Amino acid sequence: MKQEGKTLIAPSILAADWGKFAEEIKAVQSAGADWIHIDVMDGHFVPPITFGAQIVEAARKVTNLPLDVHLMIERPDLQLENFARAGADSITVHAEACQHLHRTLQAIRALGKKAGVALNPATPVSVVAQVLDDIDLLLIMTVNPGWGGQKYIAHSDQKIREARQLLGTRKIQLEVDGGINHQTAPRALSAGADILVAGTSVFREPDYRAAISNLRS
Repeated sequence: MKQEGKTLIAPSILAADWGKFAEEIKAVQSAGADWIHIDVMDGHFVPPITFGAQIVEAARKVTNLPLDVHLMIERPDLQLENFARAGADSITVHAEACQHLHRTLQAIRALGKKAGVALNPATPVSVVAQVLDDIDLLLIMTVNPGWGGQKYIAHSDQKIREARQLLGTRKIQLEVDGGINHQTAPRALSAGADILVAGTSVFREPDYRAAISNLRS
């Protein structure tokens, strides 16, 4: 069953104007964003290279919103402490990148952060069945990770429903990331999502407040 409460919108700064980094974060906060989503890519787990812990530290200085750090990197265990120290509120790792997923999640929580697991489109939700007691957040990728602006994968609706069923009544938030816009957001929410990560559908719109409101409603 979907958790009660308003839909949370987490604009992804991957789509922001990086030349106006601080201003962009302040703008979406003023426009009603709930979280700031930070996509960290290493050029190995996914082809692009994006942000490091220094960007999280810079974001922490300009907003009091929760910083939702999504590690699309190999060997994430080596970087957990850096991102925790930089100011991340939640740290999400990919199940596909972790040799010992349970141990990694324990390490995140030991740092005092919310622990999340992300699943690529081809990874079944059953992968997290044995670590549900160790996570605070489950992130369903609705595109293949790596680039913003991709098209929402149609069968993601069913996967989100499967994830919601697996979570049951546990207090685990269900987040979706990829291709979220005013057309696909209602599908993801209807399937059971709690949190929508949105990049181009917020930062490429002229009115951030209207864009966030449209996604939420």
